[in-house]
Amino acid sequence: MMGKASVKGKPVKGSLTPPLLARLGASFEMNEADRARFNAMAHSDLSQIALSQELKAKDDGHFSHRVTTKGITNQESAGLCWLHASLNLLRPRVMQNLGLENFEFSTSYLQFWDLLEKGNRYLEGIIKMRQVDPLDRTWKMHNQWIAGDGGWWGYAKALIEKYGLVPASVMPETKNNKDTRVMSKVLAELLRSKATEILRESDRGSKERALRKIKEEAMEDVFRFLSLNLGVPPTEFEWRHQKKKETKVSPNKCVKQNRLTALRKYTPQSFFRETVGLELSDYHCLFHAPDRPFGRHYVFEEQYCTVGADEMNFVNLDIDAIKKICLKAILADEPIPFGVDMGIDQSTKHGLMEHKLFDYESLFGIKMDLTKAERKRLCAPRAGHMMAIIGVDIKKRVPQKWLIENSWGDDKGQKGLWTLFDSWFDEHVDHIIAHKRHIPKKTLRIFKERPLKLPIWYWD
Repeated sequence: MMGKASVKGKPVKGSLTPPLLARLGASFEMNEADRARFNAMAHSDLSQIALSQELKAKDDGHFSHRVTTKGITNQESAGLCWLHASLNLLRPRVMQNLGLENFEFSTSYLQFWDLLEKGNRYLEGIIKMRQVDPLDRTWKMHNQWIAGDGGWWGYAKALIEKYGLVPASVMPETKNNKDTRVMSKVLAELLRSKATEILRESDRGSKERALRKIKEEAMEDVFRFLSLNLGVPPTEFEWRHQKKKETKVSPNKCVKQNRLTALRKYTPQSFFRETVGLELSDYHCLFHAPDRPFGRHYVFEEQYCTVGADEMNFVNLDIDAIKKICLKAILADEPIPFGVDMGIDQSTKHGLMEHKLFDYESLFGIKMDLTKAERKRLCAPRAGHMMAIIGVDIKKRVPQKWLIENSWGDDKGQKGLWTLFDSWFDEHVDHIIAHKRHIPKKTLRIFKERPLKLPIWYWD
């Protein structure tokens, strides 16, 4: 229904009145330059016209420090960037420990357990909140975020600790692993139908024990559904690999040879322990959220995928403190997973991320001055993508730009890599994941403080 612009002939306060509309119309008249703009924009992509050639030319492709890693993963049409970024933290360690030229974990394996855990969490939430008013905001969010692709480092950590990891060859990719759109819709409908069974039984007066029995039976259908889409996850497997070996053939010459190792039997948990060998609880999440006080410990309520796992928590720091931690990790040859808003000032074609990379202000003759804190306050898009920092270019001890490993395949960006300039870091990096050895002790102590709770919709 359209709102009224006037009441009994009098304009409503704040409405677009005839005098104001006349003023707006008189404020703009196309001149020759505007007409040229209009003609160009009528037949072109705005981002192509607005791309700053001056900023684009700043990228010389060189970095003073680069983490030893190889290979670009491809999430394709699945929203599993958080999973790829988390695994890209661990891949270099496997390559180093096993002497491999390249290596990939199975994303299908963790995706299976992620969706199973999310389904269980959803139905548990239905049991927990079955008496809640349907207009309750938490109830609404719970029923919107049923079992989709999205996630955080905390999700990956809980899944790996519980289920371990397997190589990509042990549980290969499927079509629905790489394009989850239909699978996700059907899974959501399946879970809603099971939730309805629980609510009907609750309305008949059944207690929690009976409702949980329905849930456990429902999870058999969920397991079947995921198995048919992604494959059945192995409980044990045999695996071997080609190991690099340098053989000295003369005093001044070594030849690299590949040696096939013997088949070994693993469980997913033993494979993680033996090939990665990291304590994932030593990694911490650090945010730069300027709409919240810095130096405080926060937790997102109801932000987990595995029932029984910790909710997503972080310490909020100023951006310079976060960059110092990133720099320390990169110089120690360790990747940094991080979350960003990729919707602003980044070029997939050129693999560039720079503040004001697209100069829409000059193109349109307008001003758009927003600080990062103001964007947060006005609910601008938050971190919707995760990648890994794998390099840095330093000049006079100050980072100038960062090298980024994405998970969009090697046909995007600069063969799968992006250059992130330091000013873009300031404006659009939201959080990082770092090992405790790179985090100052005073910051680590904050994690021991009782966290301040943020509602489930804070990061929506």
